[in-house]
Amino acid sequence: MDKRIVGYHVDAEADWVAELECGHFQHVRHNPPWINRPWVASPEGRTSMLGRNISCKKCDDGAPPDEL
Repeated sequence: MDKRIVGYHVDAEADWVAELECGHFQHVRHNPPWINRPWVASPEGRTSMLGRNISCKKCDDGAPPDEL
């Protein structure tokens, strides 16, 4: 299910995590060649993705919202 990105935070391993409108969190790593998300690497890139939809597997599974 597609959900909008409404914010970000950094986890304990220093990876960026998107905060979705549904209350779930999803890692948004840039780790080429496996994961190619260069927009994660800069504040401008992350800001440009606010409001964009990404697939939320946790919603598909009916999971409760995540907590910080």
